[in-house]
Amino acid sequence: MPKSRFRASHHVPAFAALVVMGAVVAGCGGSSDERGGAAAAEADGSGGTVALVAYSTPQVVYDTVIPAFNKTTAGKGVKVTTSFGASGEQSRAVAAGLPADVVTFSTEPDVTRLVDAGLVNADWNAGPHKGRVTTSVVSFIVRKGNPKHIRTWQDLLKPGVEVVTPNPFTSGAAKWNLLGAYAHGGLPYVKSLIHDHVKVQPKSGREALQTFTGGRGDVLLSYEYEATTAQKKGESVDYVIPPDTVRIDIDIATTKNAPPAAKAFVDYVLSPPAQRVFAEWGYRPVDESVLKENADRFPTPATLKTIDDLGGWKKVNDELFDPEKGSIAQIEADAGVSTAK
Repeated sequence: MPKSRFRASHHVPAFAALVVMGAVVAGCGGSSDERGGAAAAEADGSGGTVALVAYSTPQVVYDTVIPAFNKTTAGKGVKVTTSFGASGEQSRAVAAGLPADVVTFSTEPDVTRLVDAGLVNADWNAGPHKGRVTTSVVSFIVRKGNPKHIRTWQDLLKPGVEVVTPNPFTSGAAKWNLLGAYAHGGLPYVKSLIHDHVKVQPKSGREALQTFTGGRGDVLLSYEYEATTAQKKGESVDYVIPPDTVRIDIDIATTKNAPPAAKAFVDYVLSPPAQRVFAEWGYRPVDESVLKENADRFPTPATLKTIDDLGGWKKVNDELFDPEKGSIAQIEADAGVSTAK
């Protein structure tokens, strides 16, 4: 593990230091699923070191993208260290002092938290892709053959259907999932779904997938690419894109004091070669040329809403997910789910 470099940190409070150090030890080893692989350690560091802090699910993609970056002129000798985990937890860890040069999270507020902390420039999303690295859609992962014939959001409310979705107060994926439910049927639908059909809410999207593939539940609410990733890994699952759903925006940014190699890494991640790797794993590319190449793989639902259609993240977080006053937060609390961040 490289020597800790608190580029993305101001003063780290004493109470946070142990948390940060634990995250550094857990997260900087490598980018394999077991966090101990050699993909991120392929370069020798002679071109500098870039610390990537990310949400959990794209780990398998970066296992391929990082070595490919190291083969480019800009990436030669650059050592990319990695930390993967639940989006909200990762964002809070960086705010508390976890070293980060590049961050990629599953919700915009996890980036704006770092803007508010003075760690990321306010114009991080001013580029042609608006700060996005990929997009996806809220989907239903089902058992092989779809034995319960799940096609629409209303099918999730059928008697006997158990749904798995992560906790929205630790997982960005969960917020997107519940926004899909909210866009479909408003708060009454969300309440019925959570109180009557959701029996377990793991910490992250990755843990939710592991819970589902371990045999729990009939439907997993998740990103489209979680399903394709699971299939590529040999899991016996299918997935359904409902006719009305929400577009998921995945964001990426560099921190203020990141080295030039960090921008070079982000530029490579947004380039066609890397975007093709994302597409291979089921992520919808933001590069238009790569998206066109994969048009058949990424159908557009009949009704596809965006976060802007729902009022934007500030409105959504304040009115729906604020632990003290949010409507969905209250529904979750009434169901016995922790709303602590």
